[in-house]
Amino acid sequence: MVYAIVRAGGHQEKVSVGDIITVNRMKAKAGESVDLDAVLLVDGETVTTDVDALAKVAVSAEVVNELRGPKIIIQKYKNKTGYKKRQGHRQDLTRLKITNIK
Repeated sequence: MVYAIVRAGGHQEKVSVGDIITVNRMKAKAGESVDLDAVLLVDGETVTTDVDALAKVAVSAEVVNELRGPKIIIQKYKNKTGYKKRQGHRQDLTRLKITNIK
C-alpha cells in the first residue's frame, strides 16, 4: 500500500490513490490538475523522509468541485456592560481526488 503525507491548503493530509480530500480553497477550477508537495512517503515497508528523495516524488490530484464549509457562529459577550456581538463564518473549500503518486 503506497500512501503519502502531503501539504495542501495549509494542512497535512494522508492520501493514497483514489482518495477524496477536502482542503482550504485553492486557485484551480473544477477538472484541472494540481500537484501537491509530499512531506513523507510510505511505500510498503520503505519510509522516505529525505528532502532530496521527496523532491522527485510527484503527487497529482484533480479538482472535483469547490464548496463552502458549515457555518460557524462566533459570539462575544461581556457581563454587565450590555456588549453583545454575533458573527458567522463559512470557510471556502476545495475537494480534490488523488490521481497519482509517483
